[in-house]
Amino acid sequence: MTYPFDSVLVANRGEIAARILRTVKAKGLRALLVAHAVDGRTPAMALADETMMIEGDTPVAAFLDGDAIIAAARAMGAGAIHPGYGFLSENAAFARAVEAAGIVWIGPAPETIDLMGDKISARRFVAERGFPVAPSVIEEDDPGNFAAHARAVGAPLLIKPSAGGGGKGMRIVRDLDTLEEEIATARSEGERYFGDGRLFIERYVENPRHIEVQVLGDGKGGALHLFERECSLQRRFQKIVEEAPSPALDETERQRICEAAAGIARACDYRGAGTVEFIYGGGGEFYFLEMNTRLQVEHPVTEMITGVDLVEQQLAIAAGAPLPVGQDGLLREGHAIEVRIYAEDPAAGFTPTTGPVLRLVPPAGARFDAGLVEGERVHAAFDPMIAKLIVHGADRAAALAAMDSALARLTLLGVTTNINYLRRLLADPDVAAGRMHTGLIAEKAGLAAEPPPSAETLDALCALAALAVPDVAAALEAVPEMHAAMGRWRN
Repeated sequence: MTYPFDSVLVANRGEIAARILRTVKAKGLRALLVAHAVDGRTPAMALADETMMIEGDTPVAAFLDGDAIIAAARAMGAGAIHPGYGFLSENAAFARAVEAAGIVWIGPAPETIDLMGDKISARRFVAERGFPVAPSVIEEDDPGNFAAHARAVGAPLLIKPSAGGGGKGMRIVRDLDTLEEEIATARSEGERYFGDGRLFIERYVENPRHIEVQVLGDGKGGALHLFERECSLQRRFQKIVEEAPSPALDETERQRICEAAAGIARACDYRGAGTVEFIYGGGGEFYFLEMNTRLQVEHPVTEMITGVDLVEQQLAIAAGAPLPVGQDGLLREGHAIEVRIYAEDPAAGFTPTTGPVLRLVPPAGARFDAGLVEGERVHAAFDPMIAKLIVHGADRAAALAAMDSALARLTLLGVTTNINYLRRLLADPDVAAGRMHTGLIAEKAGLAAEPPPSAETLDALCALAALAVPDVAAALEAVPEMHAAMGRWRN
């Protein structure tokens, strides 16, 4: 197709920047990038046709400086900006500034970001249009009686800040005697993380599943879904493993939840790629959770089962193209699983880790989206997620087996990661059987401990360590003097 822009600036870093740039280049567009010096060499910088360095009080601050990014886009002649995820991807003011600068914004309209990015306005919008939301109370509706109205909903409750995401500021309340204290804590966290202390409280569904639906919208009331993803394996509200399709849904339930998501996208005239997230209860009930107005970290599993390049669709929709097919033209095949590779030590409470990447060998036959290369360092300046590993199988059992094999063959040395923990998690009988919920990882806390190595493994490690000492290796290879004196003589 013909694009109204000839270049795209990726206003992001790490694995998502590299992933977007690959599609940008595949479509014949000039690939532009902003970067911070702390990153050193990255796969994204190797892919970009041009990179401009940006600065800030901290590395994160550099990627949050919308004025500096727009200035870089102008300097490089960028025709469009793709924000990736995180940073400014759901910042309506930045989207407006991009458009005001005459640059195409690859994302939903700023008004949609405002609407769906605020959890309170999003819930109202969804509820008013007949889509299911959990019983809840909103503080700004009646601030003086907020706690009293929450008590009327009944425990357990989940307190949420209106702004932000990633689990920050969320508090579960099972004892109503602690409600006021938890409200104060949640408000403080909301103000600290997002500059917004507004709250709402909803009925907490015990042991729910987290199911989300990928949608595409044309910005004119047309929208379709690309099926669902299961994201129930979470730690502190942060996803660790995602898969598609969900093992919890039969075809009737799948159609209900996916059509609800597409309906929400149509109702808000959604443009581009987005995700509608739901809480799914054991009785088959589901409730709207939130809408993410951007590309998701876990989008590769949807690409694996549908064959649709979601970044390509984002570019096309931003260029004014219609949706690629009708809903009936979208089919899914097989099962896909993604795991997030974190620089962290599970055995030490999942503490983030840093260090050099001494050796990195991705496993053949699996998709490996990474933001690092051998010889560079993992820093504490950014989120500890450093890569994603994605596999596809004919069914869920085949995908689980493929993931275990891929994790076993992935070599990443020099910095402690959660690779071995992921293998133990996926091998757990409940996970293997698909009996998952958002609290399962907390229940399986024992999986974080690294099991002691076997005697055979210790012997092998000691032998390898000895061979790494030059004098030992030389002595092993040396020919005894008596045999050396014999020369080439043979009997």
